[in-house]
Parts: sequence; structure tokens; C-alpha cells
Amino acid sequence: MKKTITFEPDSTTIRVDKGANLLEGALAAGVHVNATCGGQGVCGKCRVLIEAGEVDSEKTEKMDQEEYDAGWRQACKTAIISDCTVKIPAESRGLKRPVVQELDMGQAERQISDLDTKPMAVGWSLDPMAIKLSVELTPPTLKDNVSDLSRLSDGLKQQHHIEDLAVDLSCVKSMPEVLRKSDWSVTATLMADPAQESLLSSEERSRPLRLVRIEEGDTSGQNLAVALDVGTTTISAQLVDLKAGKVMAEHAEYNGQIKYGADVITRIVFAQKGAGAETLQAVVVSSINQVIDELLEQSGSSKSSISCIVSAGNTTMTHLLLGMETRYIREAPYVPAANFIPLVWASDVGIDVPDCVGLCSFPAVASYVGGDIVSGILGSGVFQKEELTLYIDIGTNGEIVLGNRDWLACAACSMGPAFEGGGIQHGMRADLGAIEGFHVNPVTLEPMVITVGRERPRGICGSGLISVLAELLSACVIDRNGKFVRNLSSDRIRQGRFGYEYVLAWAEDSGAEHDIVINEVDIENLVRAKGALFAGCLTLLESLDLSFDDLDRVIIAGAFGRYINLEKGKQIGLFPDMPVEKFHFLGNGSLLGSRLVCLSKGMLHEVERIASMMTNIELSDNQSFMDKYMGALFLPHTDARFFPHVSEYLEANSQMIQDERKS
Repeated sequence: MKKTITFEPDSTTIRVDKGANLLEGALAAGVHVNATCGGQGVCGKCRVLIEAGEVDSEKTEKMDQEEYDAGWRQACKTAIISDCTVKIPAESRGLKRPVVQELDMGQAERQISDLDTKPMAVGWSLDPMAIKLSVELTPPTLKDNVSDLSRLSDGLKQQHHIEDLAVDLSCVKSMPEVLRKSDWSVTATLMADPAQESLLSSEERSRPLRLVRIEEGDTSGQNLAVALDVGTTTISAQLVDLKAGKVMAEHAEYNGQIKYGADVITRIVFAQKGAGAETLQAVVVSSINQVIDELLEQSGSSKSSISCIVSAGNTTMTHLLLGMETRYIREAPYVPAANFIPLVWASDVGIDVPDCVGLCSFPAVASYVGGDIVSGILGSGVFQKEELTLYIDIGTNGEIVLGNRDWLACAACSMGPAFEGGGIQHGMRADLGAIEGFHVNPVTLEPMVITVGRERPRGICGSGLISVLAELLSACVIDRNGKFVRNLSSDRIRQGRFGYEYVLAWAEDSGAEHDIVINEVDIENLVRAKGALFAGCLTLLESLDLSFDDLDRVIIAGAFGRYINLEKGKQIGLFPDMPVEKFHFLGNGSLLGSRLVCLSKGMLHEVERIASMMTNIELSDNQSFMDKYMGALFLPHTDARFFPHVSEYLEANSQMIQDERKS
């Protein structure tokens, strides 16, 4: 049920769900309220007066009983129960920002959760990649002494109608002992084999199930899969119950390879040095094992219940994980060792799971367009829709797909890890304490900070970095080149180790025992990252004689944390200046597609079809891309025609702020 909050004295309104947090509502409405502790309730600066309506709020130690009785509340500790009128006190209030048509600062918030995100693809049903079937067999006799394998095959055919069966040799080796030890009552694990699809012509293709494991007794109710996204900066995974068709747990860790290079190029170079390739392979496997252990701990599950792993990653990450040669990925004409990868045993590459767990890797399209983007296109359903769609996956590599059900074109550009927290002094993933929402008073320069879990600030996640950069720009704290305005009077702007910086949270308000800042080097890294992505989108469109105006929709994918503010992304030139209704936020598209294949083996046909129909536009030696990249190293862009509404807003806002500062 929606409730209306009216913020006075500017009469700004926003509709929120009943029970929504008041401080988060103010942030979404573009209303400034001083808040420096991330929403934990310890700084006491977010005091507001509830003039009308019902709220649910606890009295904190920062507020005495007389104030509480008079209607004062801390916004971070207040939930909205009914329509409310809230007065922002003068010491906390910011300027009312100008609203330009099609740039409503309060309507762009998108809440996403990878656990809740549903595939947008259609035409699939629960038919798992791996199935477990309980089989009761009759013991052999002198009159019935067929082989153990034949006996099991007949049992699967008679009891479960399995007609076509491939068998792994390791399974045959263990079969005699398991059958007799279990008194001929066993559970067989059967897995779809993606290798069949890519190695045969369409006329020859068949997909027999492969017998990969035999267990004693009936374990058919314990059938789990790991959906894996092997990112350059982050390893993300979900534990999927294949019987119930639901996600049981989700976790992410930094890819340990990051210490050997922030991007794929530096890692390929490192892989050529001595035992570099072996080191990188061991490190990424260690990170994967950490993630899997955490998933099992969260869900209380056993490692023996894992039946298969489906992995999506960019071309280099997949090659490094499987121990394949990466040298020629970065050398013209940019050729990977393989695009379609046969099924391998996860334990053979070092993943700490039972020997018979298959590892299925998404196919790549080209050296810099990998299985992660194929996975995202699968989960998003772009390949099934008539609408012309621009799919943007924001990560260490910016991967872009343009097309619909009839054709797909793709490109990739190196963004670096900035928007995942890498290369940023106080950058971090969207864990507890990560700054995800930010607003600044353009006169006092006091911040409004909201963190994941409303804990004390420990760093800044991707969505927070977008908010911080956009707010500093619109409040005229930084200029269009990303440099701090030097003549502002505030102790929050100071000279630091890496040039000028802005203090988001003082040490006493933070959860990190030091000041949390953003500096000019951080901003430069963010501007380069957004510039590369926008230039990539523009180059791909123009190579096909299209423009942003031709698009029916834009899908934004990437593990950005709990929410992204679209308009703030537009302000910095990260997202195109298009109507809000054309955008859709997908969350981690790579993980979404991996999960979909875990749940529906029939989608393997679509995976290979998607990879085969994509046409890659190489940007590595593309002069047009480089020209567009240089033009995008400005906030939002050197050419205001690409951002007409944003430019209008920034100009109006700048004039208002300058007038207020002079007065």
C-alpha cells in the first residue's frame, strides 16, 4: 500500500510503500537531510519534525523525551505508516533542486535483488540440468547375470523411462561396489551434456543424459546446483535446489586474481610469466571454493548434495579457470583457444566438490565477449523479443549487445573495476556498511549518507559511487572535468594523499576507524570507466546506422548492490539520456542465465543459438571508438546534444546554487 510523504518547507512529495524508511524516502525524493552515520542512528543529525501523519519510530539516546513528545524523530529510525507531512529543520535543509521535464529526481530508484530476480526469458520449465533418480534393482542370479551397467540401465528404463543413456567410465568403476553395498537400492545422478550441442551439426544433434554418479540408498531429495558468475573482480554464486526450483543461498567474494591485475589484459600478461597461469588458476579456484563453502554454510547443506555447476564468465576468466592458453586473446587477430567448452569435472580443475560433479561453462562469442554476456542475454530474453534492445552489462569489462530475436551484435570495452569498488580508495562491494545512497547540501556541503544495512559507513559500493559523483557534480562541488572547486569553504574538502578529496564520513561516524573519502584519482577512474562504456554503446549503434532514439528499451545488468538511481547515472553520462520507462534493471544477468540453465537443461539449445547468432564488433583497434571515448571524458559529455535534459538540469541547478552561495 502506497503512502505519500510531503517534505516541508518545499512541499516536495513522494509515494512510498507503507513501512518504508523515512530517510531513504527523502533520498529518493531528492530532499536533503543531514546524516553521516549511514542510517545507524548514532550521529543524531537526521532530526525531522513529524507535523502530520502516523509513523513508527523508536526514541534514541540522541533525542530527549521532550523533543520526542513534540514530534521530533530521527529519519533513519522512522518507518512511514500513513500519509505524512515532514518538516526539515533549517540546519539540515538543502536547496530545492530544479525539476526539468523528463528528469524527475524522485522516480528513478530501482530496487533489485538477485535472489528475487526472475528470468525474463519465456518458454522454459523446471527440467533440471542434473536429475537424481531412485532405482530398486533385483540382484543378479545364475539365470540373470547381465552386467551391472545393463541391470542399472534396464532399471532406469523401466522405472523412469530413460531410453538414451551415456555413461561415464568413472561411474562404471565404482558401480559394482556401490550396488552390492546398498543391497541394490541406489540413486543415479544423470546430467545433460552440453558438449553434444556444439560438436555436431543440427541434423546430428542428440542429447543423451549422462550417468555421472551412483549413491547408496535414496538421495533423490538432495539435488543441488551451483550457479556461478566468474567475474574479473567478483566471484558470485547461488545455491539452487533443483527439486524445488528455488535459490537457497547467495554469496560473493572478490576474485583473488585481482592482486595480479585489475583487468583481463594485465592478467593475461601475468599468465605468460613462469608459473603465472598456474597461479591465476589456483587463486580463482580458491575464491570459488570460499564462495561455495559459504553457500553451504548459509543453507546448512552438504557438499555431497551438489550435482552440477554452471559457470558464466568472460572469455579470459573462463580460459584461466580451465587452464587454457590466454596469450592469443590479447594479440591481433584476437583468437581464443575455444568458444564452446566441453563439460569437465569440477574437481579436475581444483573445485572442492565430489569427483562426479560436472562443470558446464557458457560459450564465448569472441576474445572480449564471453559467456557472461551470453548468459545475460539468455536470462533477459532479449533473443526472444521483437523490441530493439540495448543490453549493457556493467563490470570490469563493459559488454554491450544490440538487437532482438532476429539479430544480435555485440562489443566489449575495458572499464576497469571502479564501479565494483576496485581502484577506488574506499571502494567496496555492496556489503553491510557500504555507502549506497548519497546527497549533499550545496551550501553547507554537509552530506546525507545511507549505507547497506544502515550500518556505520565502511566504504562506497557501485551504486554509491554513482550517487556520490552525480551529487558532487550537481551541487557544484566538482566541475565538469571531475576536479574539486577549490574556493569552497568547508573542512570536508581538503588536500589528501591523492589530491583533493571530499570527506563523506569522519572517522568517529564511520565503521572503519578512519575518514571515508572520495578523491580526484577515484573520480578520474570513474569518469574513464563511464566514458568507455558510453563510447562503446555509441560506436556499436553507429556501426549499424542506429542511434539511441531508435531503441525500444535499454537493459542494465551488473551486480550494483541494492539499488541504482537511474537519473544519477544519466547525470554523469553513464546511461543515455532517454525516457525512464525505456529502462529495465536486471541485476546480475550472468548469474541469472547460469541459474536458468541449472533449472532447465532445454535452455542449453538457446545458449548455443545465442552465441552462434552474435556478431562481434571489435573495439580494440577502432579509431571511431577512441574518438568517442575522448569525447566522453567529461561530465556528462563534451557534446551536450547527447544529454539535452541532463545539461538543462545542470545549468539551471548551477545558477541557483551560485546565487545562493553569493547571498
